[in-house]
Amino acid sequence: MMLKEERFEVILRELESRRKVKFEELAILLAVSEDTIRRDIDLLYRNGLLSKTRGGAMLREKDPLNFQDRQSFLTKEKDVIALKVQQFLKDGMTVFVDGGTTIWAAVNAMPLDIRLRMITNNFSIVPLIEKFKNVELIFLGGNYQPDLAVTSGITTCAEVAKYNADIFIMGTCAVDPVLGVSAISATDGETKKMMVQCARKTIALASRNKLYQSELFRVCNIEGLKVLITDLDSNDPELNPFRNRDLQIV
Repeated sequence: MMLKEERFEVILRELESRRKVKFEELAILLAVSEDTIRRDIDLLYRNGLLSKTRGGAMLREKDPLNFQDRQSFLTKEKDVIALKVQQFLKDGMTVFVDGGTTIWAAVNAMPLDIRLRMITNNFSIVPLIEKFKNVELIFLGGNYQPDLAVTSGITTCAEVAKYNADIFIMGTCAVDPVLGVSAISATDGETKKMMVQCARKTIALASRNKLYQSELFRVCNIEGLKVLITDLDSNDPELNPFRNRDLQIV
């Protein structure tokens, strides 16, 4: 009987050579039940070693770090999230939005006649706002980070602190039910933290590749969020660890 750790090695080796595997194929290869393979895949997924697919798993692809590269990454998933965001945007609101290509998609999808005050450090959405004649844009100063297309630093955080926002629509690097929201960049993480503090309600956007991941810089606990929007169906079992808390899953 093969040990669990030995099965993990075989699964990861198969993924390295084939990039994608099915539960049933692994079950035959390892002479165990599909339920056992599902549990193995689930554990490997939670440790960030692979991505889950319907009926199997695939090699995990890291989200590119450069903003321009990320714009063409997971575009369908971002479009799904962008449409789900719209129900939370109401005329007359003051809204924080931060960096990220999913945020770009959400802003791009807004109704043309929407009336908002938008406060942001996201340089990429500035050209978009021109088509929204009733959106007042307040751009936050600070040090420009070209890889993330945002401003950040002490100045940015001080400017955020001047405002009260109805909602903060947060782009995320990593969201985990235990470790909460975390960021790759310390300065980006500080901006997010300040926006969470200065908004009545925080809505986190996370495509499935951001779930069950963690990065170095802590932003907030899951309890700091009111809404989690993903590209998954809201009743997908993959989201079960986020349930049974004061969090709306969309």
